[in-house]
This record gives sequence, structure tokens and C-alpha cells, in this order.
Amino acid sequence: MTHDESQPFQRRIRSFVLREGRMTPAQQRAFDDHWARFGLDYTGNARDLDATFARQAPRVLEIGFGNGEALAWASEHDLARDYIGVEVHGPGVGRLMNALAERDATNVRIYKHDAVEVLENEITPGSLSEVRIWFPDPWHKKRHNKRRLVQPAFVALLASRMAPGGLLHLATDWEPYAEHMREVMEAAEGWRNRVGPGEAVERPDWRIETHFERRGMRLGHGVWDFLYEWHGATTAS
Repeated sequence: MTHDESQPFQRRIRSFVLREGRMTPAQQRAFDDHWARFGLDYTGNARDLDATFARQAPRVLEIGFGNGEALAWASEHDLARDYIGVEVHGPGVGRLMNALAERDATNVRIYKHDAVEVLENEITPGSLSEVRIWFPDPWHKKRHNKRRLVQPAFVALLASRMAPGGLLHLATDWEPYAEHMREVMEAAEGWRNRVGPGEAVERPDWRIETHFERRGMRLGHGVWDFLYEWHGATTAS
């Protein structure tokens, strides 16, 4: 499966709603004090990640990191890899930057931009060792299902950016979305479920249980984690 760069994915349909919310003074200060250090300004041009991080290392992309709790923890406990976070909501970006500054992190950079455009235009083919999409908006109403991020065209775009053997880790607490993820991924060429066709896994050690997840579990939600490895040929853009 290849990604057709001439047909940008979901250009007219956003997979998120920008509910910006009110930033605290500390979160606002994070943009003033820390954006130059941790932020990546979207330019629409391919980015040299070796230059960005001043080293060569495997790269992990987390799409929609929310308040950044999981990304901050993972990057602190996995210093051999570099982490790129993409989130459109300012308060979460500010909170994460404050957490990173507190521990003087060197292996994390952040986009405050649409993940699809970042992937299409700034992430080069074959450059990602892992992509994490944890608890994306499930778009509960049937008429909104087309807005779900995990769709065949988006998975093809991810494939074009993955290194051989790269991992796609999906997680959701909404069972209909879990079924949708399973259906999309099992039909996607070049991806292999790590534990067997259509199978979910217990929460891996590298994904901490977040406040959001605990809240969902109190409401009776299940949680589904899927691990898919890329075994197809990386496509050039």
C-alpha cells in the first residue's frame, strides 16, 4: 500500500475539535520561556531530525498527547530514543513543556499543529521507529465516524514514515472504536499484529495508566491496546 502525496489525507475533515480552553498563567509562561527549546514551528518542509536533536537515535512520535503525562514519563524512562509529540491544544502543550523543563529534558520536541500535516510535510520517509496514538477522540456518533483518525488513508501515510519493523501502538477505551481500529489494521497491507491477527494486548509497561484512563475505568470502560509492526516497503515521498 502506498500513500498518494497528491491527495492529502482528510484535508477537509479534521479529526479533532479545537477546544482550546483557558491556559493557566504557568502554561502561558511555558510558551514564553520554553517554546524556543522544546517547540517545533511547522514550516511545511522536511525536517532534519538528526539536526533537531543533535544526534542520531530512533524516534517515537506520539499523536494527540493530551496533557503530556504519558509522554513525559515515557521519554524520561527511555533516554536512548527521541520523542516527538503532536498536540493542537495549548494547555496540554504548556503543561508538558513545564514538566520537561523541570527535569531538563533533551530528548523531546513538540509540535502544536495538525498531525496529518506534520506527517505529510515534515516527517521524512522511514524515519520513525514507533508511533503512539493513545485514546484518540472516538467520535461516538455514527455520522461522525469518518472523523476518526485511524482510517485506511492515514494508516498508509503512517506506513510511509515508518522504519522497517517500526511499531504502531493504538489504545482506546471505546469498544466500537477498538473494533474499528482492528478492522482497519487487519486490512492494511504491510502491517502485522505482534500477538496474532486481531488480538489486543494487556497494557504494556511503557504506557502508564493515566488520569484519563482511570476515569474511564471508573465509568466501566474497557481498554484495548493494539500493537502492529510495519513489515512492508517504505515508500518515498
